[in-house]
Amino acid sequence: MTKQTLTLFFYAMSGLMLSATHAADIYVAPGGSDASGGTSDQPLASLAAAQKMARKAAGAEAVTVHVADGIYYLPETLVFAPQDSGTEINPVVYKAVNEGSAVLSGGSKLELNWQPYENGIFQAKTPAGLDVDQLFINGKNQRMARYPNFDASKKTEAYQGFAADAFSKERAANWADPTGGYIHAMHSKRWGGYHYLITGKDAKGEVTYEGGWQNNRQMGMHKDFRMVENVFEELDAPGEWFHNAKTSTLYYMPESGADLPNAAVEVVRLRHLIEFRGSESKPVKHITLQGFVVRHAARTFMDTREPMVRSDWAIYRGGAYFLTGTQHIQILDTEFDQVGGNAVFVNHYNRHTLVKGCHIHDAGASGVCFVGDPDAARDPLFEYREKNDLTKIDRTPGPKTDNYPSRSAVEDCLIHGIGRVERQPAGVMMDMASEITVRDCSVYDCARAGINIGDGAWGGHLIERCDVFDTVLETHDHGSFNSWGRDRFWHSDRGISQAEIDKDPKLPFLDAVKTTTIRDSRWRCDHGWDIDLDDGSSNYDIYNNLLLSGGLKFREGFRRRAWNNIAVNNTFHPHVWYANSNDEVYANIFMDTYKGVRTPTKTAFGKRIGGNLIFGGNLTKTSGWDEGSIVADPVFVGPANGDFRVKEGSPALKLGFKNFPMDQFGVKKPSLKAIARTPVIPTLEVASGGVGVASARTMTWLGATLSDLSGEEFSAFGVSKDEGGVAVMKVMKRSEAATAGLQKGDLIQGVNGHATVDVKQFNRVVRRADGTLKLKVVRNQQEIEVKVSR
Repeated sequence: MTKQTLTLFFYAMSGLMLSATHAADIYVAPGGSDASGGTSDQPLASLAAAQKMARKAAGAEAVTVHVADGIYYLPETLVFAPQDSGTEINPVVYKAVNEGSAVLSGGSKLELNWQPYENGIFQAKTPAGLDVDQLFINGKNQRMARYPNFDASKKTEAYQGFAADAFSKERAANWADPTGGYIHAMHSKRWGGYHYLITGKDAKGEVTYEGGWQNNRQMGMHKDFRMVENVFEELDAPGEWFHNAKTSTLYYMPESGADLPNAAVEVVRLRHLIEFRGSESKPVKHITLQGFVVRHAARTFMDTREPMVRSDWAIYRGGAYFLTGTQHIQILDTEFDQVGGNAVFVNHYNRHTLVKGCHIHDAGASGVCFVGDPDAARDPLFEYREKNDLTKIDRTPGPKTDNYPSRSAVEDCLIHGIGRVERQPAGVMMDMASEITVRDCSVYDCARAGINIGDGAWGGHLIERCDVFDTVLETHDHGSFNSWGRDRFWHSDRGISQAEIDKDPKLPFLDAVKTTTIRDSRWRCDHGWDIDLDDGSSNYDIYNNLLLSGGLKFREGFRRRAWNNIAVNNTFHPHVWYANSNDEVYANIFMDTYKGVRTPTKTAFGKRIGGNLIFGGNLTKTSGWDEGSIVADPVFVGPANGDFRVKEGSPALKLGFKNFPMDQFGVKKPSLKAIARTPVIPTLEVASGGVGVASARTMTWLGATLSDLSGEEFSAFGVSKDEGGVAVMKVMKRSEAATAGLQKGDLIQGVNGHATVDVKQFNRVVRRADGTLKLKVVRNQQEIEVKVSR
């Protein structure tokens, strides 16, 4: 027998052996046994046993693990390594026999003997050493005892209930021992939130705590938006619970009419249920997980502490499903139900990850995250105020290594209820990642952004046919789509980066090397912008988008092209532009005069801002804007029904506008589309002189022109509209204001310690003041003091 014949004989016999042991089809069922053969009539009991059996056949032939209906409580995280890999021809598939009926749980089921305690509270003994972070009753996540109490009707209120005295000394006087409780507080500017672990009380009765590292822009907690939980004395509302680990006692106040003795009680143990752990050199490849329900993943907010590259966020690198070092991993038709942190986290090197047909809802943090290694970026900085010396940076375009996610996709997914615990999440988030596609997704009910890109490294993303709305519900100064572009070139003092960009126009594209496209999607943000390209976001194409509320914002970037978009009841917001940005905004339908803030020179207005139709507003006639633009009625087909196509003969068509489909937005999978919400369609608000335009109050003071701001205009100054302020629009040369040091673009928020939220209040305070005035001024998002002698 020749060597070749012997080899063929060996493979043939191997195939027969695999077939004989049914290695290509492995069966798992709750009533099975891990000592069985894994056949359909003798199934295994666990996925871990199925993994061991599948590993023997992986790569040699296609392997399918059939998982029967039931709940599978994972004793530990199931980790897939390179040796579990399939191939393109012979993939490995773990598949629920019936989609949505095989549940993977990172928790445990408790058998409890409930006894009455007091005031409608019941108690039960728990196993010794049990750590309870989340409690599920009949599959529904209950709430830790908290103050103030949860109110579901307060959807857009911080924590659905907040109180300035949440952990005040007076409140804490009623707490015997709050150790182990948590403080949740919004950022002082409402740019996300902070979380703290209560460590006790000091000798004066003040609450002591540690934490607050969850937000990358450290400015302290908001004075009002605070909530405390996991304090026994605050257990006073139906659905609340408290676990005393010292006495192994669980306390719970059931909802009215609940059958507590017969209720299914589950607690959470694992942070990660499934992990794929490989590397760039030895990736985990060609494995599919399909059709499961994923529950009971622990909250991770106290470990959300790694800053991303000059982002507002910090992150926890983990999720219910965690991928690192993979190729061609698919997560299909999976429901992520009330997981405590991120649902899916795609970490460092990953290629061709596909998340498709999934339902992700009520997640503590983000839905799907793609986050690379900061060491893959050139000259990375981590905190907003950190600055590069632009004369010394690496001028090599693109990443330094391949240790980041790329060429991956989230498709046909329903994502909602994002940020139930943390306040800087997104339905889909990309940071230090390239060429990520988000397609045919419905994303809504988000504490912050629906889709977020954390930087320009390294672009090439595609967002299309998505429906994103009801976002920025609890935070401030973001959008349904939100991005930052604080890349190598960016500086908070744009004059510094402007000087270098004038010398080298390629500088803004060292990181944003590939164009990101946003198209054919519908957006609605009632608490910010529909599409918000913030802080240097560069290299974007934006077209065929329907913007239902917040309009379109560009700030401090380069080569952004927006055409064929419709902004209902809103307009274009140019904030703080660089000179010679090469931006183009044309053939759009806007419904208001542009709302520019701190765009000081003609060259800052881009390559082409014109050829648009303005409905109900006015043309901007300064600095060469609006050449070829018109004021006219676009003649929409059926705006009351959400059909904002224009009729034949519309003046918009003469400007080059082209109709695009109004029935393409959001999830397409029939089972998900049947339960997906759609946004409220606004009523057109067309009024003479503009849509929702309030004439700004102005005044002249010491040679400076001061003006009120409104709405989201405060974003341009890095402050919240709650704080208010008076914008310096112009400063005459050699005027008293100029001599004192006031500059165009300053924001005056106070005089001699008195707040000045608008021009009227500023005038009142100044008239009553004597002697030297000490102005609290925000310049380049930093507070300074300017003294004015009179």
